[in-house]
Amino acid sequence: MTPNNTVLTDDFGRKHNYLRISLIEKCNLRCTYCMPADGIVLSPKASLMTADEIYAIAQTFVNNGVDKIRLTGGEPLLRKDFPEIIAKLGSLKTEISITTNGILIDKHIDVLKQFNVKKINLSLDTLVASKFHSITLRNQFQSVIDNLHLLLNNDFKIKVNVVLIKGFNDDEIIDFIKLTQFLPISIRFIEFMPFAGNEWDKSKMVSQKEILDQVQRHFPESDVEKLEDDKNFTAREFKIKNYMGSFGIISSITNPFCDGCNRIRLTANGKIKNCLFSNSETDVLTPFRNGEAIEDMIAFAIKNKKKVRAGMTTIEDVNNPALNQDNRSMIAIGG
Repeated sequence: MTPNNTVLTDDFGRKHNYLRISLIEKCNLRCTYCMPADGIVLSPKASLMTADEIYAIAQTFVNNGVDKIRLTGGEPLLRKDFPEIIAKLGSLKTEISITTNGILIDKHIDVLKQFNVKKINLSLDTLVASKFHSITLRNQFQSVIDNLHLLLNNDFKIKVNVVLIKGFNDDEIIDFIKLTQFLPISIRFIEFMPFAGNEWDKSKMVSQKEILDQVQRHFPESDVEKLEDDKNFTAREFKIKNYMGSFGIISSITNPFCDGCNRIRLTANGKIKNCLFSNSETDVLTPFRNGEAIEDMIAFAIKNKKKVRAGMTTIEDVNNPALNQDNRSMIAIGG
């Protein structure tokens, strides 16, 4: 089938070929920037997409030009039918990747290899076991480290996602970069972003400039190489000369990359979010269950995408609780 590129093209000419599907709202960690301290109200199980529904809705996106699918959560590996979901999506002949906290990777590595899921984004915000517990409220640090090495030993392509929070882990920036000396990984420093219940404020954020200032103080200027950014980049990529790996900076707040955005998100309960910051959603699961075609609803969601950060065009907008808290919690979006 020839893709209908108009369905996934917004009013600013951005073509959306990258679908991020949240499989579940639950997680086996309690990261404070992701989940409110008192938890969230979970969607009823009956309102979550089944494996067959995930496949069928994803197929509609693929028929309209999506060629990359990333599975997220919560923690996607908590889905008991994860192997079935991977098997179904694998038949779509599109690139599949996952974002995970890494705890359950060893239980699923054979399935990932079987269906050629080779790109893994692993969330790890600290290299200190005690700090890991303080931000996740769980003692799983060693499991994550062991599974990171398991993935590398099995030739997976790994990006390590590090959400930076001032006063918590900004003193580990250089330590993370030093990991890339002998490991073929990409460290991705992510600016702390506001979502419902995560107690965000601007003072906790570590900006792209602050990250690069640390890098420049530690490494000779001639050793810090700027890599070419991808067409639809989220991370501005760098490399230390002669290191095996690289590092990137995802600066959604201070230096957004919206002009080249090609991503669209599908929540675990079948709602399209056309931007991570958006407070509006388009329900496609209900009409799908009613036997209706959903292309027009997908096109509607894409056409209503704002040019920058769901309409928050300035730092002042992002810093306004009336705007930045009018959204789901991160765990219920899927990243």
